[in-house]
Amino acid sequence: MLEAVHATVRGRPRTPQRIKLVSKHRKLAPQTTPNPRLVRSRGDAAQVPCTRLPLTDGLRSLGGTRRGCEEQLVGGGGGGEGELVSSWEERSRGGVPAGTGGGFTMAIRKKSTKSPPVLSHEFILQNHADIVSCVAMVFLLGLIFEVTAKASIIFVTLQYNVTLPATEEQATESAFLYYYGIKDLATVFFYMLVAIIIHAIIQEYVLDKINRRMHFSKTKHSKFNESGQLSAFYLFSCIWGTFILISENYISDPTILWRAYPHNLMTFQMKFFYIAQLAYWFHAFPELYFQKTKKEDIPRQLVYIGLYLFHIAGAYLLNLNHLGLVLLVLHYFVEFLFHISRLFYFSDEKYQKGFSLWAVLFVLGRLLTLILSVLTVGFGLARAENQKLDFSTGNFNVLAVRIAVLASICITQAFMMWKFINFQLRRWREHSTFQAPTVKKKPTVTKGRSSRKGTENGVNGTVTSNGADSPRKRKEKSS
Repeated sequence: MLEAVHATVRGRPRTPQRIKLVSKHRKLAPQTTPNPRLVRSRGDAAQVPCTRLPLTDGLRSLGGTRRGCEEQLVGGGGGGEGELVSSWEERSRGGVPAGTGGGFTMAIRKKSTKSPPVLSHEFILQNHADIVSCVAMVFLLGLIFEVTAKASIIFVTLQYNVTLPATEEQATESAFLYYYGIKDLATVFFYMLVAIIIHAIIQEYVLDKINRRMHFSKTKHSKFNESGQLSAFYLFSCIWGTFILISENYISDPTILWRAYPHNLMTFQMKFFYIAQLAYWFHAFPELYFQKTKKEDIPRQLVYIGLYLFHIAGAYLLNLNHLGLVLLVLHYFVEFLFHISRLFYFSDEKYQKGFSLWAVLFVLGRLLTLILSVLTVGFGLARAENQKLDFSTGNFNVLAVRIAVLASICITQAFMMWKFINFQLRRWREHSTFQAPTVKKKPTVTKGRSSRKGTENGVNGTVTSNGADSPRKRKEKSS
């Protein structure tokens, strides 16, 4: 094999003398320092330097030392002994592409396998999902051992459960209800880690694959990722919240929103829903760092996240979880429609009907939110018999709290409507400025072109009103 490769360097025949010299100097060690030697090639007075360069193992077997190079040139037989050295020089200087001619290369390009340092900025961004999953596995593994099970169970399962005995209506089953406490922060932290992991899974296995196919710009790329994540969350929350509303007869009996207040005892689904909502919106803070959010977008995102946390935590702590659940499902449905419409718009800009439907439902959603809030807090709770502040029973049905709740809801709805109106006005202005120049330019351009064609081509042999500016009279003046 070695002799065949050597014989095909320049198409030279394999002579016994050449094979003998190659096998003789096959195992000689390479010379580390350059040692040029001048030899005279056949039929040429020019002197070609036989330079010694570091060779690979395959080139060492071809006689890579100074002596081997010299003896190959001297005793090659058949003439053209200087061609091999010349080819080696060309390959060492990059004159011949790798893998052409002789079937071997002079140098092997090393691949850069550098990884970012551990716990550096880039390392955390690239591997944040793996790091968070390892932290979550620590809490899950803690359930196995008896020593750590008591501490781990606080993070994984819901706390503060109460078992109510069976009544006459439910003679066979006893009810398991929950109330809130300080240990819920540990549960929120654990499911915040779970939300980060799910966020990374959706991003890597769904959104990134779509982005590679669609080839979005940087601005569309970030907005597409945001809408993709939020649309998945809103859809899941709407389905989950609707299931709770149906199972607890909220739709058939709306008076349950304020009847038997305070609603300090919750079912498993109700409490887990609020824990999941708080965990998701708390996970949005580290995602600003993981997703490399622009500095210009961070204030908007902080306001957006803060409003959600303020209202969800307020409904959870003030025992207004029934009203909060209805308003969240209503709001999430409208927001889901907006983000899914934006996803279709990014795929094809012709799909704009979804935004019109969203604009109508957005206004209706704000009106329904105000109506339900005033009906529950302003009329239902205001007519309740027990209107004393009691932290032990969780009763916050006092005038100051009711005014604060209504004020916060009304201010938030007004703020959202103000943003919505500014968005629609800006959109209409851009649409009008985009169409106005095109309508005005079309008649002027066509008139100019038709008049020029008439003067140049002499339409029907007549002279136009702009005959003084015709090209013919300009030529006469110049002559």
